[in-house]
Amino acid sequence: MSLRRLVGFIHPRIAVVLHDLAMAALAWWIAKLLRYALRPDEIFGFRLLEFPIVLLVQGLIFRWTGLYRSVWRFASLPDLWNIARAVVVGSLFIGVSLFLYNRLEGVPRSVLVLYPLLLAALLGIPRLAYRYWKDSRNDLLQNQVAKRVLIVGADRAGEVLSRDLQRDNRYGVVGFVDDNPSLRGASINGHPVLGRFDQLPEVAREVAVDMLLIALPGASTAEMRRVVSLCDATDLPYRTVPRLEDVVAGRAQFNQIKEVAIEDLLGRDTVELDWTAIRETLSGRRVLVTGGGGSIGSELCRQVARLGAQSLTVVEQSEYNLYRISQELRADFPELIFDGILANCGDEAAMRKAFTDVRPQVVFHAAAYKHVPLLQDQLRTAFRNNALGTRTVADAACAVGVECFVLISTDKAVNPTSVMGACKRVAEIYCQNLDAHTATRFMTVRFGNVLDSAGSVVPLFRRQIREGGPVTVTHPEISRYFMTIPEACQLILQTASIGKGGEIFALDMGEPVKIRDLAEQMIRLAGKKPGSEIPIVYTGLRAGEKLFEELFHPLENYSATAHAKIFLAQHREVSWELLQAMLCKAAEAADVFNEEELRRCVSSLLPSFRWSETVQPDNVVSIRRANPEINE
Repeated sequence: MSLRRLVGFIHPRIAVVLHDLAMAALAWWIAKLLRYALRPDEIFGFRLLEFPIVLLVQGLIFRWTGLYRSVWRFASLPDLWNIARAVVVGSLFIGVSLFLYNRLEGVPRSVLVLYPLLLAALLGIPRLAYRYWKDSRNDLLQNQVAKRVLIVGADRAGEVLSRDLQRDNRYGVVGFVDDNPSLRGASINGHPVLGRFDQLPEVAREVAVDMLLIALPGASTAEMRRVVSLCDATDLPYRTVPRLEDVVAGRAQFNQIKEVAIEDLLGRDTVELDWTAIRETLSGRRVLVTGGGGSIGSELCRQVARLGAQSLTVVEQSEYNLYRISQELRADFPELIFDGILANCGDEAAMRKAFTDVRPQVVFHAAAYKHVPLLQDQLRTAFRNNALGTRTVADAACAVGVECFVLISTDKAVNPTSVMGACKRVAEIYCQNLDAHTATRFMTVRFGNVLDSAGSVVPLFRRQIREGGPVTVTHPEISRYFMTIPEACQLILQTASIGKGGEIFALDMGEPVKIRDLAEQMIRLAGKKPGSEIPIVYTGLRAGEKLFEELFHPLENYSATAHAKIFLAQHREVSWELLQAMLCKAAEAADVFNEEELRRCVSSLLPSFRWSETVQPDNVVSIRRANPEINE
């Protein structure tokens, strides 16, 4: 067998063990050689079992210290500490073992001092040399020129990222920028800190970098917006590492480089929740979620499953959505008792059967039609699903003694100007007033637009940008509140834990965002320039739309709750007899498709609601082109 084949046959771990034992023998021999070189008159020799004892003891100490769990390719300071520990402890135990063997005959005490120093060098130098060789060698098979990158952020994440990039031939780290004054003139992993964040455009130009890498996983949204705006000013491509909450939730890896998403700029700082109260509400409980295959409903299902619900039932009218969430939950939570029901929430017989069989203790009613322009001419469909469907589910919940019922509503139900908002407001009124006539606690949660939900403008803008534009916005001044899907669902769960019954809770949506600014930012994130490369076209407000959304009605004087991100709206009572009569009349009108009667019923329940077919401000020209699907 040739030497090359023999080396390939030996397992790398065995090769490392043999190397270290050889170094131990060599260190012991050199230590004695140096000692006797100073006293040439003394006889230099080794006892019969001297080397076996040294190698046996030192090998056991190597194993005890975990030296062989590390990889030479990534040798670093912790490995050097392990080596130092192993050689010092090994020297002590070798001394004791040789003393018991022959009372250290032929082994001067100075050998036990020289031995660990020599062995540390013989073990450490090959490891560091091997890592340096692997990190610094050029891949001759690749002709790709390494991109010069500047890391934004010189904290722990930036330092780890720079070390990882040293092993990647595609990137070459030029330096860092950071606002920490203590890092001025410092060098991290051999790369200098070149300036502050606000000096980013000048620094990037002076050092001629090709790309910027944002390493600020713990940055607030405001800080992230500032850094991204500075990156935009350089006209260079930029990437980022995931946020800490995404890493903790398992949605991303720590140093995975990804494109900056609009969620990084519009999301808010991490919400502090009372998880103990939430777990007490859901752990060991039977939970039912309507609309569980939708954007909000599916995330609610995931979080309910994580919090240890005894069983979870999903009611969904979309066959595909029910199949998708069923497959996901059964794969991720095999211990969960799961049941999927393909049904419409307005089907009284189906809801009565589902609630009787399951007998849930907590219900989240997320099923609803949400698209404002589409529902504006579909009063019967919107009312049957959003109002009468809610009544059907709520009555079924009362019949089986559900403890807690949470209606997921919308800010469009506040002082509504659209059919969708009006129908959701009727659903709110029914749940509020039903709470006073049953033991079930009914709560309503309102919030605004959710990023990347099925009805969000974000997926539309992404598609329009991908197709080269134009990006369509209804009005230059239109603004909306935004929050992420996980944040919305976490706050919904929190309201379920603090609600006493009959309340309308509104989630703190932060500051409203202009849709025009959102479109421009998404275009820039795609590496394009708004206006010149991707045009923005204003199409005019559609029927039922507002320029600004509201979170509270003027008559709903809101107050704070135990949670800083949740507010409580004052209850507005409606005559229970009038409400029941109007809903019965509306149900009859829906059965015979009498929309005029439906309008009268809605007007009786919402006297301030004004029916409007079109809303076109004078200063906006509506663009009605060949493609009627263009919308905001």
